[in-house]
Amino acid sequence: MDTNALKKHCRAYPGAEEKLHGAPSNILVYSVGGKFFAYFKTSEPERWRFSFRTESDRFLELTGMPGIKPARFMGRHHWVTVVDVRQLPADDLRELVDWSYRRALGNLSRKRQAEVLQDVGEATRARLTPVAPRKARPRLLAPARFAHRAGGRS
Repeated sequence: MDTNALKKHCRAYPGAEEKLHGAPSNILVYSVGGKFFAYFKTSEPERWRFSFRTESDRFLELTGMPGIKPARFMGRHHWVTVVDVRQLPADDLRELVDWSYRRALGNLSRKRQAEVLQDVGEATRARLTPVAPRKARPRLLAPARFAHRAGGRS
C-alpha cells in the first residue's frame, strides 16, 4: 500500500476528518470527533512517515521490526511510526489503522459515537466497534500520618 492509498483509506472511516497542520509540526492529521488516530509527517527529512496508535502488546512487537519505531514524543502513549508504508503488508496496515481508529472512537462519548456511526451498515458497525480506554488506576489513600495534608482528620 502506498501513501496515496493509505490516505484514501484513512479518509474513508465514518466521521474521519483530514487536517493539514503547518509549521512547526508539519503533519497531516486524521481524526474522528477531534481525537487523532493517525498522521503523516509532511516535511523533510521525514516526509510521508506514517504514525498511529497501537495496543501496548503490539507496540513492543512492532517496534522490534525493522522500519518501525516509537513515534517521537508519542511513543510513551503507544504510538509507532512506520518509515516506509510500502514495506508493510496492506492487510496488516489496515488492521493496525482500524484499531487506532476504534481506540479514538472509544475515547468519544457514547452519544458522539452513535452520531458518527449512525449512517453506516451493520457489517461496518460490527467491524468498527469502539475500543474503550483502560480505566485509570485507583488512587491510593494517604496514610494517617499525612491525613492533615490530604484534607482529612489529623
